[in-house]
Amino acid sequence: MTNALGAEDSSIRLQTALAVGSNPDPAFLETIVERCAVEPDFFVRDMLSWALTRLPPEISLPRIRQELDSGRAQARSQALHTLSKIGDRNTWAWITRDMLRDADDEVARTAWRVAVVLVPEDEEKDLADELVLQLGRGDRNVQLSLSRALVDLGDVIKPALERATESSDPAVAAHARATELLRQNPESGFDVALDEAKRVVALGPERAAAAMAASAGTEASETAEPAETTEPMEVAKAAEASECADC
Repeated sequence: MTNALGAEDSSIRLQTALAVGSNPDPAFLETIVERCAVEPDFFVRDMLSWALTRLPPEISLPRIRQELDSGRAQARSQALHTLSKIGDRNTWAWITRDMLRDADDEVARTAWRVAVVLVPEDEEKDLADELVLQLGRGDRNVQLSLSRALVDLGDVIKPALERATESSDPAVAAHARATELLRQNPESGFDVALDEAKRVVALGPERAAAAMAASAGTEASETAEPAETTEPMEVAKAAEASECADC
């Protein structure tokens, strides 16, 4: 089994992980956890996490907890991901501020997602206050992950977001506004919300609103132009038809 999980062909590794999960055996715990830390294929890693969920939590969780302190970023990230799959709320205490602020983007993104899943209701506000400290961080995917985590917390995030929109850092202010827009209208899409938020931060709310109104007016004018130009053409055709009739 160990050799199969390390096979060059990812399909063999995937089938092996599926077989291990389908026939859970605590004897495989160490091998599965160690493979999670180095497995390059996302789908195989996810199957390995599933295999861990098939083991009794009292056996798997203590070993998974050890990986949260690993020096390997993938080990930490996959351990967090597995905790989200197991869903034991008693593990909430294992999600530390250091994990939420991890220098590795993938670890931090996973920690944000897991924290939202496990957080007790009476600690949601504190989690929101902590997560907004990461606004403006990273590229588009990192920011989207954070926005989704915040939105999943619900209305409790509103006060923290409102404070963040007043930040002197344009990136933080724009990300906060985009998250609020996404909270209000999840169907709008993150990219649209972020573009609008950046415009508001750059121009100010009043100038941004005026610019949008002017843009809407221009589009309406451009749409109306063809109707104006077609009228003289119709008149000309009618006159031509009349002349032919006279002949």
